[in-house]
Amino acid sequence: MTDSKYFTTTKKGEIFELKAELNSDKKEKKKEAVKKVIASMTVGKDVSALFPDVVNCMQTDNLELKKLVYLYLMNYAKSQPDMAIMAVNTFVKDCEDPNPLIRALAVRTMGCIRVDKITEYLCEPLRKCLKDEDPYVRKTAAVCVAKLHDINAQLVEDQGFLDTLKDLISDSNPMVVANAVAALSEIAESHPSSNLLDLNPQSINKLLTALNECTEWGQIFILDCLANYTPKDDREAQSICERVTPRLSHANSAVVLSAVKVLMKFMEMLSKDLDYYGTLLKKLAPPLVTLLSAEPELQYVALRNINLIVQKRPEILKHEMKVFFVKYNDPIYVKLEKLDIMIRLASQANIAQVLAELKEYATEVDVDFVRKAVRAIGRCAIKVEQSAERCVSTLLDLIQTKVNYVVQEAIVVIKDIFRKYPNKYESVIATLCENLDSLDEPEARAAMIWIVGEYAERIDNADELLESFLEGFHDESTQVQLQLLTAIVKLFLKKPTETQELVQQVLSLATQDSDNPDLRDRGYIYWRLLSTDPVAAKEVVLAEKPLISEETDLIEPTLLDELICYIGTLASVYHKPPSAFVEGGRGVVHKSLPPRTASSESTESPETAPAGAPSGEQPDVIPTQGDLLGDLLNLDLGPPVSGPPLATTSVQMGAVDLLGGGLDSLIGGPNFVAPPAAAVPANLGASMGSGLSDLFDLTSGVGTLSGSYVAPKAVWLPAMKAKGLEISGTFTRQVGSISMDLQLTNKALQVMTDFAIQFNRNSFGLAPAAPLQVHAPLSPNQTVEISLPLNTVGSVMKMEPLNNLQVAVKNNIDVFYFSTLYPLHVLFVEDGKMDRQMFLATWKDIPNENEAQFQIRDCPLNAEAVSSRLQSSNIFTVAKRNVEGQDMLYQSLKLTNGIWVLAELRIQPGNPSFTDLELSLKCRAPEVSQHVYQAYETILKN
Repeated sequence: MTDSKYFTTTKKGEIFELKAELNSDKKEKKKEAVKKVIASMTVGKDVSALFPDVVNCMQTDNLELKKLVYLYLMNYAKSQPDMAIMAVNTFVKDCEDPNPLIRALAVRTMGCIRVDKITEYLCEPLRKCLKDEDPYVRKTAAVCVAKLHDINAQLVEDQGFLDTLKDLISDSNPMVVANAVAALSEIAESHPSSNLLDLNPQSINKLLTALNECTEWGQIFILDCLANYTPKDDREAQSICERVTPRLSHANSAVVLSAVKVLMKFMEMLSKDLDYYGTLLKKLAPPLVTLLSAEPELQYVALRNINLIVQKRPEILKHEMKVFFVKYNDPIYVKLEKLDIMIRLASQANIAQVLAELKEYATEVDVDFVRKAVRAIGRCAIKVEQSAERCVSTLLDLIQTKVNYVVQEAIVVIKDIFRKYPNKYESVIATLCENLDSLDEPEARAAMIWIVGEYAERIDNADELLESFLEGFHDESTQVQLQLLTAIVKLFLKKPTETQELVQQVLSLATQDSDNPDLRDRGYIYWRLLSTDPVAAKEVVLAEKPLISEETDLIEPTLLDELICYIGTLASVYHKPPSAFVEGGRGVVHKSLPPRTASSESTESPETAPAGAPSGEQPDVIPTQGDLLGDLLNLDLGPPVSGPPLATTSVQMGAVDLLGGGLDSLIGGPNFVAPPAAAVPANLGASMGSGLSDLFDLTSGVGTLSGSYVAPKAVWLPAMKAKGLEISGTFTRQVGSISMDLQLTNKALQVMTDFAIQFNRNSFGLAPAAPLQVHAPLSPNQTVEISLPLNTVGSVMKMEPLNNLQVAVKNNIDVFYFSTLYPLHVLFVEDGKMDRQMFLATWKDIPNENEAQFQIRDCPLNAEAVSSRLQSSNIFTVAKRNVEGQDMLYQSLKLTNGIWVLAELRIQPGNPSFTDLELSLKCRAPEVSQHVYQAYETILKN
């Protein structure tokens, strides 16, 4: 008889009877009673009153009974924590049982009892099980560590379980390795900064060896762990790819996707010229195609992942178009996804095949699918120019079918084709106008109105057509109202005499009779434009439109790179990064593809960007335009941004002798000013130098151009905030001159001229040394590179932060404001080397409270390399000593305003496990220390 009989009883007073049976001397009766208890628990009855009686049954050799008791214990331990302590002795005993299954069962249950009170009692048994001779027990114990860490992370760290877990990665049994990796990955996700999975070529080799022998889920854990590793060069990446490739033929689709993720990530490091790269592309196609023969739900997950892969590397599946053709019995969600991939793979070679297929889909019965198919035809026209004519004639054939929703979708699509190919297919407008009355969807009505307004001069009765829409103006959706307003204004500008009444009617409806703020604003703008300057109105409203791009729905490249790192997870199905749908901070780590090393396409990934380098992100110091307007246009400023005042009068830094009279001779008197900078063209990221200094003899002027670090250009002013003007830039110092290297891009539709630039007062008196020279007008979509020489003789005012620079740029359109942070090392001058006696006296003279301590992490350079790299940025080594096996460098640098900074740098030579440098800085103006430290970090890590 089956166990179902235990679920059929509905007796009253059952608890009392069960209690008696649980305390029976007969083993069979006891076992029956425990089964009844578990059955009651499963159907939702409260049997917690039997806790002590069930726990007494733990003392048994019967494995089945023990499993049932443990199941009960896991369920009720949380509500009866005091009682659960009674079971601890049995756990300890079971962890030493000769039967490995019982030892593993005990340790598994221990991990599932989420009660703080008893976790510390379980540490000793867990420690023994982690070192058990049986691999089954070890693999269970490894997972238990992750569960225990979730309950009490501090306890796990104090007991040294994490180190034991790391040792299990070298275990001889592949399943133990897989579970250890899974546990460490789980813990690392909740503590992203812990660097638990310290992967190196040796540990990677062990994981790859275990990969061939463990179960499918073990393989997934190991592959996901490999995906988080960044190989040191392309050879190592190729070697890992070769050993992972066999997983592509696995029966489990999760293993296949995890292997694809690893290969997609490491391919980024392989040169496209390698034979192996081509081989790998060929090997990736068959497993992805095979995934499409699974059941629909799996197909959908596979298609969402393939969608990402095709956007990143379309060449993988370019010959596999046919597998994405829709089958009649595919569910709608699979059909739509296949359709999307077909468009992404469409090219001149296969467009005829794709169009024939799409035309077939447009006659299906499923309305959503038909709409998507018609849109797809339009996307093909925009993507493959040679097919545009065939696409337009296909769309016209579909319009002739007179099926309402097909006609409406076709009109929306044709509007986009007109935008892509102006003055080419306007002959079809007459056909479109015939279907005007059948349009009832806002998007289709708006598209038709746009076509009529845009080509009003070619349509004889354009005014009548637009007037027909105007009759029910207030019943239309906002989208249609806005389009109608613009279309009638266009019509008026093209045929002013015939449409004056019409334009007055629409402006009145849009402004006086409407509650919608968007519509009213647009109406008033048009009204004022037309009444004050009709020529300007014509230039604005009838301006030449930019062509629409081929792919409007591609995922943004940095997001795509991040999603490629999440192939096979929920993020790849949602097409959103985990941070968008995972609540709280847990497990959300931003990932990115490794930089290319083998080819010239090397890009620096966000993961490897130097900590101190000014990144592409805008600093959080940009004041509002209101704050800047007064400052930049009226340089007679009020008090600076709030913050601690500088000591005494050191705000006017350039005019104070900060180290006492002894140094006047070194800096050329108290009012020493750096010479005006000369314009030096800078090459983005090029290793140009910043001085002709010589480590031993500064006055000789003999030296070579050094490799001072230049940060990559960052976008300082986005086009959307500056009416189409985009400004990117960086700062450089070369041969004693400071430059602001700018890149101006015109993303507007009109020419830009009359450029000028002005800086607000700032901490170091930075100011342009010459006007902003843009020699020719900047046409739409044109980019120009300019090197603007700077000097440090401008007005001084302490900023917050100290290296904040507020800038105003003017052109013929408007004045624009932005704020950026300059790296302090561009202000380090070439004569910043002190002699030893002066260094010693000054170090003692500066009070100890002005000393600041910093750590520069992960910098595996020796003293010579550090000294040489810093000297290229005008940080000079005055002396070097070795104290108790540590190299000590004593260094000096001087800022353009005469501030001296003294440094002591400790380096552990020849110790690869200790790569942190300790930096002590002393300065009369301690505010600069933090920024000098950032400069050190930037220079040493690049």
